[in-house]
Amino acid sequence: MERKFNHELMTEIKERWSPRAFSDNPVPEEDLMALLEAARYAPSCSNEQPWRFVVAADQEKLARMREVLDSGNQKWANHAPVLILVAAEKKFLKKGTDNRWCCFDAGTAWGYLSLEAQRRGLITHGMGGFSVDKVRETFNISDRYEVIAVIAVGYYGNKDQLSEYNRDREHPGTRKEIEELLL
Repeated sequence: MERKFNHELMTEIKERWSPRAFSDNPVPEEDLMALLEAARYAPSCSNEQPWRFVVAADQEKLARMREVLDSGNQKWANHAPVLILVAAEKKFLKKGTDNRWCCFDAGTAWGYLSLEAQRRGLITHGMGGFSVDKVRETFNISDRYEVIAVIAVGYYGNKDQLSEYNRDREHPGTRKEIEELLL
């Protein structure tokens, strides 16, 4: 399934998609830190930078992060060598008032992270299929944070290791036309 681009875009945007076939090859610490550095430089409302991450790259933390995933995601994400939880500070630190843009800003940080991963030859797959309650309990995350997503990070692996259902889904998705996105 080939994607059709109507305009010239940077290579990382054109090539990025959300695979499920992860190799268990480790991600070098330097690359992992560069992904977080890319996220660090995302824009945010009032420069609050509300995004927060729990990075699971060692076996102990990975095991704990894998336990919070829904069973459908565990089937493929358990092969990823890195799982990153994304959360956001719900209040402005400077003013103490609600930051209704916290998730928007955290999403932008995830976008920067995913494009830097693509540039470095890594793949990423964001997930909403996990238990927020288990995340809060397992990683001691208070209600002051909105728990948003878990991101699998690693290298592309063998799609034959996937279930038949996921093998059939292992391709870039199509996109709506620009006109469909306009209100």
